[in-house]
Amino acid sequence: MAQYDRQTLTGRAATAAAIDEGLRSHMLRVYNYMGIGLAVTGLVAYFTAQWAVSSVEAQQLLYGSPLSWVIMLSPLAFVLVLSFGINKLSFSTAQLVFWGFAAVMGLSLSSIFLVYTGASIAKVFFITAAMFGSMSLYGYTTRRDLTGMGSFLFMGLIGLIIAMVVNMFLQSTALEFAISAIGVLIFVGLTAYDTQKIKEAYAENIGHEGLGKLAIMGALTLYLDFINLFLMLLRLFGNRE
Repeated sequence: MAQYDRQTLTGRAATAAAIDEGLRSHMLRVYNYMGIGLAVTGLVAYFTAQWAVSSVEAQQLLYGSPLSWVIMLSPLAFVLVLSFGINKLSFSTAQLVFWGFAAVMGLSLSSIFLVYTGASIAKVFFITAAMFGSMSLYGYTTRRDLTGMGSFLFMGLIGLIIAMVVNMFLQSTALEFAISAIGVLIFVGLTAYDTQKIKEAYAENIGHEGLGKLAIMGALTLYLDFINLFLMLLRLFGNRE
C-alpha cells in the first residue's frame, strides 16, 4: 500500500511538473508573439512617420484624405477577423492575420511621431513596459481569482469609450486628462486579469489541438492592453512637438 501511495504521489508530481513546464512554454510563446507584434508596429509607425515628414503629399494622403479613415479603422477589422473567425482559420493564416494587424496598427499610430517628441515616446514606452510587466507577472503568479475585478474593469472600459466619444465633440482638456488617468488604471488592471485568463485557457485546453492559435489570441489580448496603456500614458506624460 505504501509503495502504491509513493508511486501515485510521484506520478502526480511528474504530471504537475509537466503542466507547469507546458504553461511556461505557452506563456513564453504568447509573450514572443506579442513582443514581435509590438516591434512590427513600432517599425511601421516610425518609417511611415518619416515618410510623412519628408513628403507633404504623403502627409496629406495619410492624414488628410479618405485613406486616413481606412487606416484608422482597419485594425478593428483584423481584430474582428481573429476574434470571430479564429476557429475557422488555419494556424498559419491566423499568424498572417496577426502580423497584418500589427502592421496596420503601425500605420494607424504613425501620427504620434508627428505629435510627440521622440524622447518622450521612448520614455513613455519604457514606463509602459515596466507597468505592464509588473501587472502581467502579478496576474501570472497570484492565487486570487480576478474574475470579479475583470467584470468591473470591463464595465469601466465601456464607460471610458463612451466618454471618449463624447469628448470628440466637447474637446474638453479636463475630460481628456480624466479619461487618460482612468484609462491607465483600467488597462493596468486588465493586464493582470487577461494574463490570468490566458493561464486558465491553457489549463482548459491541455492536450487539445489549437494551442498555437490560443497563443495568438492571448498575444492579441495582451498587445491591446499594452498599446492602450501606452497611449493613455503618452497623453498624460508625452511632450508635444
